[in-house]
Amino acid sequence: MTVSVAIIGTGPAGFYTADALIKKGLDCTIDLIDRLPTPYGLIRFGVAPDHQTTKKVSRAFEKTALADHCRFFGNVEVGRDISLPELREMYDAVVLAVGAGHDRHAGVPGEDKKGVIGSAAFVGWYNAHPDLRHLNPDLNSKSVAVIGNGNVAIDIARVLVKTREEMADSDLPEYAAAAIEAAPITDVYMLGRRGPIEAKFTNVELREMGELKNAVPLVDPAQLPDEVGALDNPRDQRLKEKNLATLKEFTRFKSSDAPKHVHFSFYANPVEILGGEHVEGIRLEKTHVVDGRATGTGEFFEIECGLVIPAVGYRSLPVADVPFDEKQAIVVHKDGRVVPGVYAVGWVKRGPSGVISTNRPDGAMAADHIAADCGEGGKPGRVALTKCLAERGVRVVTFEDWKLIESAEVAAAPASAPRRKFETVPEMLAVLGA
Repeated sequence: MTVSVAIIGTGPAGFYTADALIKKGLDCTIDLIDRLPTPYGLIRFGVAPDHQTTKKVSRAFEKTALADHCRFFGNVEVGRDISLPELREMYDAVVLAVGAGHDRHAGVPGEDKKGVIGSAAFVGWYNAHPDLRHLNPDLNSKSVAVIGNGNVAIDIARVLVKTREEMADSDLPEYAAAAIEAAPITDVYMLGRRGPIEAKFTNVELREMGELKNAVPLVDPAQLPDEVGALDNPRDQRLKEKNLATLKEFTRFKSSDAPKHVHFSFYANPVEILGGEHVEGIRLEKTHVVDGRATGTGEFFEIECGLVIPAVGYRSLPVADVPFDEKQAIVVHKDGRVVPGVYAVGWVKRGPSGVISTNRPDGAMAADHIAADCGEGGKPGRVALTKCLAERGVRVVTFEDWKLIESAEVAAAPASAPRRKFETVPEMLAVLGA
């Protein structure tokens, strides 16, 4: 008998799981289910639009999707079109790969003001996510504060200060390009509670900030230590040393070198977002690091700004019909096993951490569990799902359909851009005559 597997979510974690099942040689069918007509999740909607090289991992995922074992069921929302209990009845194994697409709260008084937009929402907006196309952030401010010192924060800062010409090879949607171009933004402050050694951005992203056409990075040399010091992890040691060297190079820049500036502000803990109904500034406490933790000094300062973007992490939402840990914002599991026949991979399993390939071991572990737990299978899987969705009138988008949508996006791309994304689900379905 064939083991039937349904994977909910088609970002990296979902595709790595499908690939691991195929490579394991398990006699199985694998159905990749996504609520959007488009696959690839974080690759399409989370990676910065000017990082096209990073997005090329989708080529490997496409090979997986086209494998004989696999079928793509796009435009199918679990909880709307079909329930998780129904999928469990149909499939021998159901894998939750739904990611973490929502913002964690910054925990700062005033974060409910207009002009405070979480990084997940802001990144989704400039990546043409259908849920966030109409976010319409107010960019009418000279200064923007980005809370965080990771790659997401540095991506946001870079996109806000790049020129339209610098973004020409990207898939930044026109509405976002026009809004950013028209904005009076001259200063973006990247605010980190701890110091440069503890910053989470990688060196490739950091170096880009010194290569911008119309903006320069500004670093206070007094905030930079002479050396990293000894770290336990050799890989971390190399990364931190590269980052420190790059930040020291940045100290040569002056504000007069360019009309726009990205300020790397370390040892700054946000304590209040200022203003009335709308953001007018942010109040911070200077810190120092003790045993790896930021400790307040009792000295405060303020930055005037009209937009605050907390980039302090993403979170998963509860998944219906399975236990959920609200504090950690992940499903409750033991080594990826959630309840009998249900498995978790990626960010919904371990929280939003690592890079794209960090999700690969989760997929391998899930494949091992499925092989050990599901015996010879026997549940109808794809046949039952196809029949159920047809009876309910759900317009399933196949992978062949997705390729038609993709081709239309590529054909509509201006000049050197890789594609012009459709911004809504109806636009995508219209390509298919739906």
